[in-house]
Amino acid sequence: MRRSKAAEARNTMRPPPPREELDAWLRANGWYPGRGSEPENTAEAERLIAVRVRGSAGQGFPLEPWDEVRRFVSSYVGLEFPMPLAPERRFRADPTFGYEGDAELVVELARNVGQRLFPVGWETSENGIVLLDDTGRFFYLHHTGPYFLGGDEIQALSSLMTGDQEDAEDHFV
Repeated sequence: MRRSKAAEARNTMRPPPPREELDAWLRANGWYPGRGSEPENTAEAERLIAVRVRGSAGQGFPLEPWDEVRRFVSSYVGLEFPMPLAPERRFRADPTFGYEGDAELVVELARNVGQRLFPVGWETSENGIVLLDDTGRFFYLHHTGPYFLGGDEIQALSSLMTGDQEDAEDHFV
């Protein structure tokens, strides 16, 4: 699908940083390859995901995780990633953060993008929720609206690192 010139003008995300820079940022904040398969991280991720599942069901809008959600949360659970251009803003891979009525907003955004969504983390300063869809794309649910972080984990982490995102509406079906 080709985007309109207006959409192109609106979405001027910077190119992602080099992979080495992203890896250095992740490692400087405690991440390392294989972290997600360690039993303590897997157990903590499962516990947090279960809390979110119960919370969304309690709101009347059940959210169900899948393997990629579990893998992502396990890889980064317990870590905090300050954004280099705004260190007071931090990303945490904790799906339990939310607010009253957020599950309905997640379900609504899922309908709009045509895929399941599940919270995988949040941004501490703006209280935006980071969501993963079942095709591997990442979205950001902010009080000003939904945003697109990237088509895969690397793009999403780069977007979180740089603070870039684009309107999610350009990804609606």
